[in-house]
Parts: sequence; structure tokens; C-alpha cells
Amino acid sequence: MTKLPKTALNLKQFMLRQDVLKLYREIFRTIRLVPDKSNQRELRDWARHDFRAHSGQTDELAIKMMLQYGRRSLTELQTSLDLSGVSSGKGNNKAVQDSKKGKSEEVKN
Repeated sequence: MTKLPKTALNLKQFMLRQDVLKLYREIFRTIRLVPDKSNQRELRDWARHDFRAHSGQTDELAIKMMLQYGRRSLTELQTSLDLSGVSSGKGNNKAVQDSKKGKSEEVKN
């Protein structure tokens, strides 16, 4: 018996999968910063439900659209945490920092 999947992923599928896993990890790292345990549990359940509900998706465009939605949701959560004064101070809010950096560069141009 082999542990290899029946069909191997092509490069695009592999890269998309890595992006999804990276987003999943970042969402859960950020959720750990939420001070209220019941809100943490609710956010974890929401994130798990969304990822599991779409785990069988194979359409590349649909996956990219869901990644955008997930990144936007993550950025909103990180911004809310920053505004409420909850921050790890370890650079975990990279998406927020990147978006602020991009906005400041747009203003300069």
C-alpha cells in the first residue's frame, strides 16, 4: 500500500493549497489573541466550518475568491484587535501592517 494520493496535484493546485493552509494557520494564530474565550470559540467554529464546507472545492477561480474573502476577514479581525489594544507585539499582524504600508505608498504616489 502506498500513502500517495490517487491523483497528484499540479503546480497551481499545490501553490493554492499552500496559500489556503497559510491563511488557515494565520487565522487561528490571530483568533488566539482574542481575549474573550467564548468569542474565541465562536470564531474557531466559524473558521473551521467555512474551511470544511469548501474543502472539496476544485475550481481554481472559486478557491482564489474564497482566499480573498478569508484574507479580508482576517484583516478585519486583526484591525479590530489592534484598535481594541490587543496585540502580541511579535509582528503577528503582518497583513494589517502590509495593508497600512500599501495605503501609505498609494498616498505618496
